[in-house]
Amino acid sequence: VNVVPGLLRAFLTVLLFPEPHTATATLPAAFSDLLPHFLVEPEDEYIVKNKPVTLTCRSTPATQIYFKCNGEWVHQDDHLIERTVDPATALPVMQVTIDITRQQVEKIFGLDEYWCQCVAWSTTGTQKSQKAYIRIAYLRKNFEEEPQGKEVALDQEVLLRCHPPEGVPQAEVEWQRNEDVIDPASDPNFFITTDHNLVIKKARLADTGNYTCVAKNIVARRKSTSATVLVYVDGGWSEWSKWSACGADCSMWRTRECTQPSPGTGGKECQGLDLQSLNCTSEQCPQTVSGAEDVALYVGMVAVALCLTLLLIVVVLVYRRKKEGLDADVADSSILTTGFQPMGIKPSKPENSHLLTIQPDLTTTTTSYQGTLRSRHDATGKFSMTNGPLLDPLPNGSHSLHNGKLNSDPAEFVSRLSTQTYFKTLPRDVANTSYGTFNFLGGRLTIPSTGISLLIPPEAIPRGKIYEIYLTVQRKEDLRLPLAGCQTLLSPVVSCGPPGVVLSRPVILSMDHCFDACLDNWAVRLKKQNYEGVWEDVLLMGEELVSEPYYCQLEAETCRLFSEQLGTFALVGESLHMGAAKRLRLVLFSDAYCSTLEYNIRVYCMDDTQDVFKEVMQMERQLGGRLIDEPHVLLFKDSYHNLRLSIHDMPQAHWRSKLLAGYQEIPFYHIWNGSQRYLHCTFTLERLSLSTCELTCQLCVWQVEGEGQSFSLDFNIAKDTRAVDSEFLLMDSNATALAGPSAFQIPYLIRQKICSSLDAPCPNGADWRMLAQRLKLERHMSFFASKASPTSVILDLWEAQHFHSGNINQLATVMADIGKQEAMIFLVSDGEC
Repeated sequence: VNVVPGLLRAFLTVLLFPEPHTATATLPAAFSDLLPHFLVEPEDEYIVKNKPVTLTCRSTPATQIYFKCNGEWVHQDDHLIERTVDPATALPVMQVTIDITRQQVEKIFGLDEYWCQCVAWSTTGTQKSQKAYIRIAYLRKNFEEEPQGKEVALDQEVLLRCHPPEGVPQAEVEWQRNEDVIDPASDPNFFITTDHNLVIKKARLADTGNYTCVAKNIVARRKSTSATVLVYVDGGWSEWSKWSACGADCSMWRTRECTQPSPGTGGKECQGLDLQSLNCTSEQCPQTVSGAEDVALYVGMVAVALCLTLLLIVVVLVYRRKKEGLDADVADSSILTTGFQPMGIKPSKPENSHLLTIQPDLTTTTTSYQGTLRSRHDATGKFSMTNGPLLDPLPNGSHSLHNGKLNSDPAEFVSRLSTQTYFKTLPRDVANTSYGTFNFLGGRLTIPSTGISLLIPPEAIPRGKIYEIYLTVQRKEDLRLPLAGCQTLLSPVVSCGPPGVVLSRPVILSMDHCFDACLDNWAVRLKKQNYEGVWEDVLLMGEELVSEPYYCQLEAETCRLFSEQLGTFALVGESLHMGAAKRLRLVLFSDAYCSTLEYNIRVYCMDDTQDVFKEVMQMERQLGGRLIDEPHVLLFKDSYHNLRLSIHDMPQAHWRSKLLAGYQEIPFYHIWNGSQRYLHCTFTLERLSLSTCELTCQLCVWQVEGEGQSFSLDFNIAKDTRAVDSEFLLMDSNATALAGPSAFQIPYLIRQKICSSLDAPCPNGADWRMLAQRLKLERHMSFFASKASPTSVILDLWEAQHFHSGNINQLATVMADIGKQEAMIFLVSDGEC
């Protein structure tokens, strides 16, 4: 029965060990029926640099031992054999070792893991050891995620993220503060999570420092860039002191100090008063005058009272005359309906009234009206109106309204405004600044081709006041916005002013944003720059309070800010998880004219806002570039992966790329922090002959492990040598400033009728609430309800949303659907039109 196996063993012995081999031993008869078992089996090993690893196998009793690696037998010459005898059992022990080099492992790198196994034989049979895997050890240089610096308040929790570089074996992570290793066992205020992040449970002043994530394995040790954590202390007020004794001026006071705690490491000073005064009661006042002195005091008080009475009478008379002039202006309703033409929609009754569905006519000629809209006696606190563009004096004392368009020199306005103290930092960028002069009729400012506008509703400016208002978009290099941690700029930085003007109701500032508009993914804050130039958080989007002076309506690509104050604003976001995404606009330009063999294609990766696109178009126009394909939009996620760009599928017989690597790469943080308005990569191509003009290729842009976009290019570089056409820069051809009725789609008197009809609550809900629902604005019900005229605020928002594309017929249809009053809302008698 055992003849065939015996012959097979003999054949293998001769084949593997042609000499009288040393790996075979004759066992004593007493042990001839024992199977071999392993005393030492090979274990997993890592090859560090070029140093080979040694595998060991020891078995007893064994006639021979050999290794098998990745399915192939290792040659006998590569085995090192040792024989001993176990003193306890007198059994023979055989040990075999082999060396594995880096070159052997690299031969199959990427196909399979390299493994080895030893086989021990005895006269009875064979036994196989466990498999040992041999891997090449490494540790990459770049961290997949590095910690970011933060400024935190005392006792606040701090999270510093760290994702170590890829490595084999997997890197171990430790944290250092100011080069000292952090040991959570000795300081329980620190905690290191399973995914290597560092948590400071309650920030202490002593925790201020530079934090470094250190990754190490058997190959190398890597350090991340240091992240500075600054723990600040906001000041607190001490208790009020006791009231002082009543002084000679019949007042007493008390004080408190900002010492509990004192502000430290950049913390805020205490807010509020540190000194309070209070009038004493008559019994507590010291008696310092008597007799004749009392008589003189009383005579003086009577004289002052008489003077004040006379002054009050004069003021009342002036006010009545001024009010009569203003009422006369408003009564002349021709100015309120200038520029609007009725359309033929039949009324429900054949009377002397008609249903107005009105479109603006911006070609209407100048309309004059009697009276003045300027305050007669309040000249302080205003800009000089010598060259005011809205109201030009006529010989008969009336004023002319130039179709609501303001056409004076923008450069002169910016220069004049910049001379004033607060506005010396205003950028003198005429192309991105709009201004106008406005009164209680309101108006609109627009910066063309940027998506930025300011709506000044009727009655937002108090009657009798005239303001010269500006709107400008700030270049990021002009105005640094401090961003901490993972914060990113999501909108342009927009200024409107002058700050400090008195508004009766909120204006609406519209500007683009560049995020996915999902507040589940983001914490988005509105920041405003105060008078000292410090940026402050004034609103957390999604958690607006109706009592605050700011409120936001977030749309897919636009943010509309209701603000009771003018100033400088920006949206800053912080992602809540890795699903948060910014919109990038990818734009391709090339040289309009090429006379050499080299040809450049520039790929811009910018925030998807119109103001940045306009800036790039203006710059490329100066460079003589041309747009070679429609822009594409890419969602760039907060995954810490870089953006890659590559070019493919060029005709090799005519073109070649001068790029040495397979792709170009823009680091994640260069894009995410938004510190640069636009980033671009240039692909330099070379045609093999000047006669080659046709170029076809595929240009790909993608985020590593994320979304990508591709451009299929096929054009003639010699044709269409025009530079960037100015048509884009002029496509938003509306006037930059419109004052009065021409700034609105709804005429002033009709607007008043709508408000008076819908502001009053209706039992069946046919009031402003239904209007908000039909316009899909029900999310803001509490905000509208907090205003004196909810309908007026809703119409303001409708005007801001639909200035370019709005159809007043659609609004009329909505009004008709609300209830039985719809027949009266748009009815205006002939005398009113």
